[in-house]
Amino acid sequence: MSDRPAQPGPRWRRSSRSTGMNNCVEAAPLGEGRLAVRDSKDVALPPLRFSARAWASFVAGLHGPGVS
Repeated sequence: MSDRPAQPGPRWRRSSRSTGMNNCVEAAPLGEGRLAVRDSKDVALPPLRFSARAWASFVAGLHGPGVS
């Protein structure tokens, strides 16, 4: 048993476009530029973790040619 206080969990945020029906993703900053992303329908599953560079590349790809 440890006397250290429990580490607070990530602060999850939902998209402002979420309808409240738990059909979106949530994101949480992890520090050092890292980001965690999880499915709001099943928050017990482990989140996907991205570096800042990988996330920026993913988002840039969403705005690329042929994406609607």
